[in-house]
Amino acid sequence: MKAFGMALAAAVVLAIGASVILEGTLGRTADETYAAPSVRLSEDNTVQHRNFMGH
Repeated sequence: MKAFGMALAAAVVLAIGASVILEGTLGRTADETYAAPSVRLSEDNTVQHRNFMGH
């Protein structure tokens, strides 16, 4: 039972550590991630705002 408790505690510590690392260092918005001159992130270029049926 002691080994199970230690394994459970280690899993919790690892999960919390991974959460802190991923959110703090690797968490970026799409605007920051895809910030390149060739990428257009505006409302006009979304599927919802395109007119696929024509005029």
